[in-house]
Amino acid sequence: MPPRTTFKDRMSAVRRILFLDRLSARLRALSPGDRWIAYALLLLVFGTTLVGLYKLERRYLVPIPAYGGSLTEGEVGSPRFVNPLLALTDADRDLSALTYAGLMGTSADGTLVPVLAESYTISPDGKSYTFVLRPEAKFSDGTPVTADDVVFTVQKAQDPALKSPEFADWSGVAAEAIDSRTVRFTLGKAYAPFLGTATLGILPAHLWKSVTDDQFPFSPLMTKPVGAGPFQYAGASTDNDGVITSYRLKAFGGYALGRPYLSGMTFDFYADEESLEKALSKGDVESAYGVASDHALTASYSRVFGVFWNGSGNPALAQPEVRKALSVAIDRVTLTQQVLGGYATPLAGPVPPGSGITETPVPDTADRIKEAADILTDAGWTYDSDARQWTLAKQKLTLSIELKTSNVPELKAIATAVKGDWEELGVPVDIELYEPSDLTQNVIRPRDYSALLFGMVIGRDRDLYAFWDSNERNDPGLNIAQYSNHTVDGLLEDMRQQDDPAAATADLQKINDLVAADYPAAFTDAPEFLYTVPADLQGVKLPQIASPSDRFAGVTQWHRRTDFVWPIFAR
Repeated sequence: MPPRTTFKDRMSAVRRILFLDRLSARLRALSPGDRWIAYALLLLVFGTTLVGLYKLERRYLVPIPAYGGSLTEGEVGSPRFVNPLLALTDADRDLSALTYAGLMGTSADGTLVPVLAESYTISPDGKSYTFVLRPEAKFSDGTPVTADDVVFTVQKAQDPALKSPEFADWSGVAAEAIDSRTVRFTLGKAYAPFLGTATLGILPAHLWKSVTDDQFPFSPLMTKPVGAGPFQYAGASTDNDGVITSYRLKAFGGYALGRPYLSGMTFDFYADEESLEKALSKGDVESAYGVASDHALTASYSRVFGVFWNGSGNPALAQPEVRKALSVAIDRVTLTQQVLGGYATPLAGPVPPGSGITETPVPDTADRIKEAADILTDAGWTYDSDARQWTLAKQKLTLSIELKTSNVPELKAIATAVKGDWEELGVPVDIELYEPSDLTQNVIRPRDYSALLFGMVIGRDRDLYAFWDSNERNDPGLNIAQYSNHTVDGLLEDMRQQDDPAAATADLQKINDLVAADYPAAFTDAPEFLYTVPADLQGVKLPQIASPSDRFAGVTQWHRRTDFVWPIFAR
């Protein structure tokens, strides 16, 4: 039945009709010219009222992120192992970061926050970490995340047969499920940065436990992941060879920290940087890292680049004065400003900027060649200008350099600039370029180099142990400079166990100063991380970047749509 109208409602309607009739009659009584003026005035009043209401709304209402919209990102390479235990390439790590989640995670400001964990406690001796899982934590297939899943993931990381890149981080850590929501890790000795290790993405044991180590890399789950991250797999496209060319993700509504605002993300993959840059300029993709543009965001990159020496491959480079002279000769200011386009910071020590210490001073550009030559001369080296050769007669040494590095644009450009600086000093330089995988397997691992231009990835925990401790000189250790200093060893160990941030920073300062003074490398620069995003993508904040996938630390807050609400309703 239609709703009944009251007498009051009927009378109100009658009054409105009478008012409109009177207004219409008065307008008809006007001359045509006056009538048009009246219509114009009425339109002006109506328009002014709308503008006033709009401004009033914008003055008192506040914008908030709204759900919807998507992002298409371009990237060089192609994913093969979308799995936190076997991710090897940036494409692998990016998609793993978006589809998997760990007990801990990194927020947009770079701090560690619980994700799958509801809470955690640390024992007084720093050797035991107990995590309680969120009761609502679940995988994208709807199954709950349990302590057994966590234990399974850690034990797979520790399995030497799997050859996981995470093996070293989890070696010697005992994982135990106390109950379905509680897991405890016991360490052999205190390790203050362990919470960062707990960001490892958790696998669903019910899907992986029947997969053998031999089958693990070939499981369909490698490219169709089931994780507990903010996004979930939605599809992929491949070329005729089966190589993934495009990968689609959709927002996961069951993510422990809340559904992302973006409804989805698409990744398109390209063979090289030039193809990626063209795709970005044509609008085929909207975002890409490592590409400069008007909409590029920058963040500090916790990476240190330099030429690392191996004196066993060239006796001349075992001489401290030679290493110092070669370091002094590098024009770091020109290198960072002109060669690297200003997207890097000159560096003369092993610790990247933003680490809270006083950085090693960069040698003066104007007098660097003279200063470097004086260092060599004072140490007994003589220079034959006709032969363009430095020699140390008493040890029958001549100074020349065979510089090996990766065949990628940035490192090639740095190598060329450094070669020019050293040849200005009178030191002959040959550059040998290798494909990245070849460099790792056949040059770095067997330590087959005398001078290696490379970059060290320093985590946000500032742990330099793997790079400078004397026990890490041989593969799989990362001490590629073959550096040995017992004082530094002690400081590195102390810093790992130090739970006082101020004391840890003091240790880091000493480590930086001692390593820099020994010249085990000619450090060149700390690059900036570049991330081009569309102008209308809001909420993007970049923490300090250790791996390119860190750009997604705050991805749940990225949005392309907004709503306006009264402040009381804004979160």
